[in-house]
Amino acid sequence: MDESQLEKRPGSGPAPEPVPTAKPVAEPAADADLRASDADRDRIADILRDALAEGRLDASEHSERLDGVYAAKTLGELEPLVRDLPVGRGAATAPAAGATRGYDPSLGGENPNLVAILGGADRKGQWRVGNRITAVAIMGGVDIDLTEATFTSPELVIHCTAIMGGINIRVPENVTLRGGGVIGIMGGSDIKAFESPDPGAPVVRLDGFAFWGGVDAKAKRGKKVRDWTDKVKKQLKD
Repeated sequence: MDESQLEKRPGSGPAPEPVPTAKPVAEPAADADLRASDADRDRIADILRDALAEGRLDASEHSERLDGVYAAKTLGELEPLVRDLPVGRGAATAPAAGATRGYDPSLGGENPNLVAILGGADRKGQWRVGNRITAVAIMGGVDIDLTEATFTSPELVIHCTAIMGGINIRVPENVTLRGGGVIGIMGGSDIKAFESPDPGAPVVRLDGFAFWGGVDAKAKRGKKVRDWTDKVKKQLKD
């Protein structure tokens, strides 16, 4: 038999088995469609504040974007506000920072956003304050009076943004008041820091910035912090 007859003819062998194709995996719902929380808005506001301090945004751009932050309903509406900033990409959908130690939302504390643009906003009287307050004063004024408030968290953080405006904060005389996190840019802060001798007293901590504006915080003499609930006291002991 001729050797050429022993050679395999093209296509005479068994056909190769088809390579199985992966089945498409259903994609989860887009994060951009999720509703934004107060913590999400605060996180974006902090990024914008730092961008202003670094000179990446001017005062007009910062003010415009900040308005967009507090008007945003979804994470997708927050993302474009910081997309062109170094730490902003994906920040809107990043997980929020952990809750303040010892804070239980079931206690009914409020975490208000106080925004004053060419006007005023205040929170005072007898109310239950949570672990966070956001205060924004743009050519306006914000007054926060905690002297008759019931504290439901061991630490209260007040995020301040004052642009050609002022933020005034009054606290009971026996709480700890700290304000080293407020940055002044052609503006300033007058915070009468105080460390309470009571190790179990609530801590009020301020951060943010003042641009051609000011943040003022001090204790109101004669006003004592209202008693905490037994549940909060037990959390601190644990």
